[in-house]
Order: sequence, then C-alpha cells, then structure tokens
Amino acid sequence: MSNRHLARSLALQSLYEWDFHSQEQDQAQSIIERNLKEFAPDMDERPFALNLVKGIMDHKDDIDAAIGKFAPDWPIERITTVDRNALRMGIYELIYDQEIPSKVAINEAIELAKTFGGESSGKFVNGVLGAVYRDQMANGVSKNADKPKEKSDETNQTNKKE
Repeated sequence: MSNRHLARSLALQSLYEWDFHSQEQDQAQSIIERNLKEFAPDMDERPFALNLVKGIMDHKDDIDAAIGKFAPDWPIERITTVDRNALRMGIYELIYDQEIPSKVAINEAIELAKTFGGESSGKFVNGVLGAVYRDQMANGVSKNADKPKEKSDETNQTNKKE
C-alpha cells in the first residue's frame, strides 16, 4: 500500500468518525491528528493527510452541493457515511487539489469506497465522480496534473541518437 493511499485511508476513517458523531467541522482535524499519531506515527505523508482533511472541511459546503447536483436522486443525508466521505474526498481532489491527477482522485475514491463501503459503493462513487469529471471537461476546466508530461531534453536526445 502506498503512503498516499494509507494517508487517504486514515483520512477517510477520520472523516467517517467525524461524520458519524455529527461533530463540528473543526473536530475533524483533531481526529485525523489522533489517528495519525496512533496508527501511522512515522508515515511520510502525514502533511498530505492533514491537508486533505483540512481542505475537505474548508470546502465542505461546496463539495456537498456538488454531491447534491451530481447525485440528485440521493439526498446527502441518505448516502451512507462511507460513500458520502469517499465522495467528499474524491470531489475535493478533483476540483480543489491541482496537484492530484483527476484519474488518480477518482480511482483512489473508488478503491476506498470498495474497501470500506458496501457492495455497490464503488459503482456509486464512480458514477458520481465520473459525472463531476465530465462536467469539468465540458466547462473547459483542466488541471496541470492532467496534462501529459513532456519528455525531458535528455530523453529526447537519446531518442534522436537511436
């Protein structure tokens, strides 16, 4: 398991705990800090997990509105706690985190939903996040992280010699 996947797993579990107990938004940060200290004290991606939870909380209202827009048949309070928070994470990374490629954001959220959610969680999360992604593309929203990487000059020189 990669360090970022572990960080996302701990973030999702922390968001689940926060959401399950209907706590104030500022409580989510103390939950992730406690979980990191207890379950992954030496993890390199600690700042990534902390920033992920903070970013989700900072944009929670807008993220929840997006869930409502792209899952109109599912009021947010009826979506399971795991699926709701996997969607929050995926939408945050899709819309607000310019460093994470869209396909990585979608795939990670799907995998977390499959691991921690129910039988149809992966398909549900995939459907909603796919709709968010298609909407971004239709509106001309793109991320630098989604652009193909250019080959370095050294690689180009090597290819020219061959």
